[in-house]
Amino acid sequence: MSTIYIRTLKRAEHTVFCVADGQKTYYDPQFNKSVPYSSGQQIKRSMIDALSNVLNEVPSPTTFLFDVNKKGEMKEGEVFATCDPSYADQLFGGWMKAAKGGKDRTIKRRSPLSISSMRGLHPLLAGVDKENISFDRSDRPNNAVIIRNEKGEELNNDEISTLLEGKDRSLSRKWIPENRRAVGLFVQDIAIDLRRLFCVLLNKLEPEITDETEAKLREAGWEETTTVFGTCLLAPRAIREKLIPALAHAIINWSITSNQSRTFSLMETLAVSVSGNANKIAGSIRAKLKEEEENRAEPIIEEDMTGVESFVTLSAGGYISTKKESVDALDKAENKLVELMKAFNYENQIPN
Repeated sequence: MSTIYIRTLKRAEHTVFCVADGQKTYYDPQFNKSVPYSSGQQIKRSMIDALSNVLNEVPSPTTFLFDVNKKGEMKEGEVFATCDPSYADQLFGGWMKAAKGGKDRTIKRRSPLSISSMRGLHPLLAGVDKENISFDRSDRPNNAVIIRNEKGEELNNDEISTLLEGKDRSLSRKWIPENRRAVGLFVQDIAIDLRRLFCVLLNKLEPEITDETEAKLREAGWEETTTVFGTCLLAPRAIREKLIPALAHAIINWSITSNQSRTFSLMETLAVSVSGNANKIAGSIRAKLKEEEENRAEPIIEEDMTGVESFVTLSAGGYISTKKESVDALDKAENKLVELMKAFNYENQIPN
């Protein structure tokens, strides 16, 4: 097995996990519904945060460049990652550095983790609801209220009083209509390419690292090996033994940390499936339309599917018919990922 596929099923309850007009959605044309989603980039960021937390390491620094013209006006320039696989978030997250002007070679590494968005398990099992909310501070006597005229000048108290005559409105309360919230069952997929997980390509025509970084890695014990992609530098066994459990923990236990506090949801994991077959992983956690009821679907977890191992949590029993739920399901899923990643022969990927 050179690729591990993981499908995760989560439940969200009246929350926001990707803000845009209240909550990002996409349109499903078959069922004529707007379905909320969280982007793959947000999932990746949440996973990298979980990885850094379990390793107790500060993520790699980022360089922000700005250009100033002759008038003293500052404009945003490039943003560079560290491009150093010594950092776990860079090794697993990938990078790209394209310098302005084309004088330096572009270096890039595609992440060995392919990460999907988190979207509805089925359009009929996830959706958005709307609520009207208010930002109310009318009970506080020390609020500052500033009203400006068309010239940007502040009105004094007498002018404000005149303006408000005959108007019944509060200046310390804001009405915020139609805030969208996500609710339902959501699924998310990850593919781990074990062939590239701990390898950095040494292709001078399409470089992943600079000569300086290559020298640094060799000095740190990274060894040259050959893969189907070409000659690579492989991370030492000690580094792999340290990072594999941390990566497995991040994949199983990531959570979206940017959802708004006023709409917090645990977004608990209901089930995780692990397989080496992409087609089978798609069928392991799925939904099926009900024949006897129109526009109704039911979630399904295949508990005994050849080539797939499913791990079902206690929470799943409240929403899905299952007999396999267990208190240590996520621990078992994490251990399974560790087992599969450690079993791969990173040193001898191409048989002699």
